[in-house]
Amino acid sequence: MPMRRTLLTLTPALALAAAAPALAAQESFEAFLRGVSREAEGQGVSPALLRRAFADLAPNQRVLELDRRQAEFTLTWERYRDGRLVPQRIGQGRRMAEQHAELLQRISARYAVSPRIILAVWGLETNYGGFTGSFSTIQALATLAWDGRRRAFFRRELLAALQILEQGDVTPEKMRGSHAGAMGHPQFMPTSFQALAVDFDGDGRRDIWDSRADALASIAHYLSHHGWRGDERWGREVTLPPGFDTSQAGRDTRRPLRDWLSQGIAAADGSELPPLEMETSILLPGGPGGQAFAVYPNFHVIRRYNPSDFYALAIGLLSDQVG
Repeated sequence: MPMRRTLLTLTPALALAAAAPALAAQESFEAFLRGVSREAEGQGVSPALLRRAFADLAPNQRVLELDRRQAEFTLTWERYRDGRLVPQRIGQGRRMAEQHAELLQRISARYAVSPRIILAVWGLETNYGGFTGSFSTIQALATLAWDGRRRAFFRRELLAALQILEQGDVTPEKMRGSHAGAMGHPQFMPTSFQALAVDFDGDGRRDIWDSRADALASIAHYLSHHGWRGDERWGREVTLPPGFDTSQAGRDTRRPLRDWLSQGIAAADGSELPPLEMETSILLPGGPGGQAFAVYPNFHVIRRYNPSDFYALAIGLLSDQVG
């Protein structure tokens, strides 16, 4: 999850000197910005806005360090779960549920997404707005688009961020987020913001940085847009019968819930599961012998927010405890 970092501002000369030797042969950062400016102007971004957004801009070496480091970390399910489903986050979620009950109910009524799921996404993404990121979104995206590891992706996001600024939803100074360009309380990438951020408080701006109404409604709209089923759960922990064939586990094996129940799968909390036709998969995130989960269509919607089984399970489990 994104953590608040101190922004490292480098002069162009220092930034280029600090960059990896492999970057030496690529175009200069200034030439890159000129190319982006031409493309952005062709998409309706004004020269005045571009001058403001790119004023004194330089690559951010800390962004590059974090981008190259992220693939090195692998966590077991148990470590991932225990690092996120901590008492502080659960307790804060319950307090947020009470504090924003009226707002969450209005959002839920419009988008048919339960308040507990909205809270869980908010809690896991930014600790309920406590860690939204301190990197300049324009600087971070420009650095990553220039660096080249995922050049096309980050260039597209940078252009989208410039269009958002042109539309007036936020200023360059306020547009901040993670080192990878995810913004505000929901941690939306700029293209997701363009498509799915909403002005729920009606002030004429989609403000996911300072308006909790806009931020939480945007989370709900994102999930609703991707097919959230308002009257269904995300899934639940289950117990497996002796001799269960673990080769049947995995997201790609989807069968009616009644089929799994007929094999002896049961709810871990002892509650009775109705023999429904609901499409269900069995997940063993820690491998055979660990926790087992039956997951439903809403689980796959959560994965549209972040394509990780661990993430979607943590969201589901957190939602069960904060709502």
